[in-house]
Formats: sequence, structure tokens, C-alpha cells
Amino acid sequence: MIRVLFNKKGGVGKSSLTVNLAAISASQGYRTLILDLDTQCNSTAYLDALDAPAQSTIADLFEQTITFHLYRRPAIEYCQATQMENLFIIPGSERLVELESELHSRHKIYKLREALESLSEEFDHIYIDTAPALNFYSLSALIAADRCLIPIDCDDFARQGLYSLQQKIAEIKEDHNPKLEIEGIIANQFMANANLPKQIIDELIEEGYPVLSEYIGQSVKMRESHQAKKPLITLAPKHKLTLSMVAIFNLLDHDKGA
Repeated sequence: MIRVLFNKKGGVGKSSLTVNLAAISASQGYRTLILDLDTQCNSTAYLDALDAPAQSTIADLFEQTITFHLYRRPAIEYCQATQMENLFIIPGSERLVELESELHSRHKIYKLREALESLSEEFDHIYIDTAPALNFYSLSALIAADRCLIPIDCDDFARQGLYSLQQKIAEIKEDHNPKLEIEGIIANQFMANANLPKQIIDELIEEGYPVLSEYIGQSVKMRESHQAKKPLITLAPKHKLTLSMVAIFNLLDHDKGA
């Protein structure tokens, strides 16, 4: 199962959710891969993978599709082990910015799907972290994925952005990837004691959006997890924030053959 976490709005917690959901997957015995497509490389930094071996980043994987090689390395060779058993990452790279124009002009939009089709034979779950923009890379991810998870931060701007995002995903589904579904909307940084977040979520549910029933609250523990470079499931397995992440994970369909 290939999942992409995507929202054109920044600061909604895509990287934190990507890493923590993948870490929970790995902790439950699933062979799990993270693909970091954000040039900020937050997922890569979170897992302390910035010092990956040379020519082993997602930029290198893309670059070999536009340069001549007698031998093209299979995608599995870019997958790096992390501190957690069963958890691997293809590290992000700032060089994605340099490559984007040429990849786009040479119509390489389906190359990520080809790579992930081969990796689906090696991994039970694949999670893709994306930049807060509908660029070449996030579009590639949406074309490659089975499911899309949309984190929102429960304000009115998030709601308005969600309407246009749903339309764009519908277009991608129709034109490029008929299997793509919005699996769930994740209410992140949810303030349970405030009226506005609850009102926004209730309205989205009334409008038929697939809002997941577990909401992720605000906690300094997430920042501590970033600083320690350890996912919550290893840093604080019994913390309420960790339990919320586990609940989100359990709400998803984890049938490998689905």
C-alpha cells in the first residue's frame, strides 16, 4: 500500500505524521519505507538520515532517468536503513529544485510510479512526504499512490484549501491514477477546548469529507521527538500523542493486498 501525505498548505504536520505513522507500521512488524519528496528534507532530518551515502537520495533516483547510464540502479538500492528495525527511507535532497524543470520538460512524471511499483514488492507499506505545493514531485506522488491522507490544522483557510484540493485530486484520479482515493483527512494540532476547530471539523463531516475520527492534539512532545530524532513510538510509547498516532494508524486499511 502506497500512501502520500499531501496538502498545499504548509505547517500542517505532513512530515511529523509521515514519520510517525511509518514508525508505528515498522514497530508492528511491517517492512516500511518513507520517501522524502520535500526539499526541506524534514522527514530525513527527523530520522537522522541527512548523512546518507553519496548518490543515494531521491534526487539521485530521479537524476538517473534524465542522464545516460549503461546501468541504472534499481530503486531498492536507494533505500537506506534507519535507527528502527523494519523502517527504511529514501532520503530527501535540496537538489530536487535543480532537477524539476528538466524532469518536467522531458515528461518524466510517471517515473516515480515505476520505481514504487518495484518497491511495492519489497515493502508492505510506503509513505510519501511531500512539499506544500502541487509541483512536479507531489503530482508524481499522487500519480503513484493508492491512498492520499490530508492533514489539516482546523482553521478556515485550511477548509477553503481543502475544497480546491479535493477537486485537483479528482482530476488526477480521472486523468492519471484511477486507483487514487482520499483515505482520510487528519485533524492535526486540534485544540479540543476551542470552538472554531470543532465547528470546522463538524461542518466538514456534514459535507461528507472523510475526516478520521481520531484527532491529533497539540503537545510539546512532538517538538521533543523532533529534537531527539526519534519517532514517538520509540521516544514515548505511552504518551497521549503517541496513542493518538496509533489510533490514526489503526483507522487505516492495512491490508497489503488492498
